[in-house]
Amino acid sequence: MAMDVAIGIDIGGTKFSVGVVSRQGELLDRETIAVNHSLKAEELFADLGAVVQRQIARARDHHKCSPVVVGVGSAGPIEHDVVCVSPLNIGAWIDFPLRQKLIEVSELPVFGDGDAKALALAEGWLGAANGCDNFMVMVVSTGVGAGIVLNGELLSGVTGNAGHVGHIVVEPNGRRCACGGRGCLEAEASGIAIEAITGRSPTQSTYETMQRTGRLVGQAAASVCNFLDLDLVVVGGGVAVGFGATFFLSAQQKMDELCRLDFSRKARIIPVQLGSEGGLIGAAAVGWRGINRQLNDTVAQSGLAR
Repeated sequence: MAMDVAIGIDIGGTKFSVGVVSRQGELLDRETIAVNHSLKAEELFADLGAVVQRQIARARDHHKCSPVVVGVGSAGPIEHDVVCVSPLNIGAWIDFPLRQKLIEVSELPVFGDGDAKALALAEGWLGAANGCDNFMVMVVSTGVGAGIVLNGELLSGVTGNAGHVGHIVVEPNGRRCACGGRGCLEAEASGIAIEAITGRSPTQSTYETMQRTGRLVGQAAASVCNFLDLDLVVVGGGVAVGFGATFFLSAQQKMDELCRLDFSRKARIIPVQLGSEGGLIGAAAVGWRGINRQLNDTVAQSGLAR
């Protein structure tokens, strides 16, 4: 009998990744394409839909597996289960009906969540936060986001957008953010912000820029740790991982400076363990979670019917 797999979709501001993931979290296949910002909404989705269909075919024909669900981790803001998405760094998608479009191209059930929240599921399942019940996972990349787990539960919020740590103000009266505010972490420390501030790609950043980015991220992380009684922050994303030890040392020093309460004094900030696979494993985890909840609801309704 063919092994069940999930199709994971990781939607970021600069790239779309689609992969085939087992129930054990093993990434069996993947394909990544750049986001073409010159395209209109439907044309952009056509690019993504073609990759999804290719990965479904790869799962069936090459890996001899049976795709049973699509899981999505998307940059936000989003609506619950990515019914609509409006990623701040994908201008063509405003209230874009992503879930229905994916159902049409995949012919599978689709479940979705924020990309950073999906990564939090992955790192809690198989990565740096495995065994922890209270932690935050941050993504510092094109944008900045987070997923927060309290008492073993991933926080969702009224609209499903809990964890938008990128919109904590770290520089009062600072740069204008895409959200409309000023001095947000995303406006000061994201990949887009770094390029706008320095005139160069984050891959060519100076030591001072790496330090500053680390300090700002540490400042925001410390605020959350003090507020929510957390002692672990796990950080991924191309900017944070690319800046490496310089970033994490600066972030930890800032947290040590600001986490002075008894319960937050030992808070630490560390890199993700799942690397470039984390986004797709997290997206698949969102899919598996959706299938499991659907099954539990069916069982509960069956019990009530009796």
